[in-house]
Amino acid sequence: MSTTSTEGSSGRWHCPDAATAKVTELLEEEGNPELFLRVAVRPGGCSGFSYEMFFDTELAEDDVQSGSGGVKVVVDPASATLIAGATLEYKDGLQGAGFSINNPNATRTCGCGQSFS
Repeated sequence: MSTTSTEGSSGRWHCPDAATAKVTELLEEEGNPELFLRVAVRPGGCSGFSYEMFFDTELAEDDVQSGSGGVKVVVDPASATLIAGATLEYKDGLQGAGFSINNPNATRTCGCGQSFS
């Protein structure tokens, strides 16, 4: 398995080939070449912070932009600090399919894997 690492102003973001391929597939289904993947951290969840991932077209002047296998990933500056060095994973198996973020900055995560502190 290979991984694409991208350098942003707040550190590295890793996106293995499976995640890059799935994001590319989803973007193509949307049919809008202006879309990019936005990853954000918001207050909330059972551990203090939760992840958000969605397609977006609006860039803020201070957004951290990176590229991964042809996929543009955008993170706001506050979130970039919290997820520097993180890996976006995609798994498709018998237990279901979906994205997850493996974040080396998280000191604690909840059982569902959707929030951290």
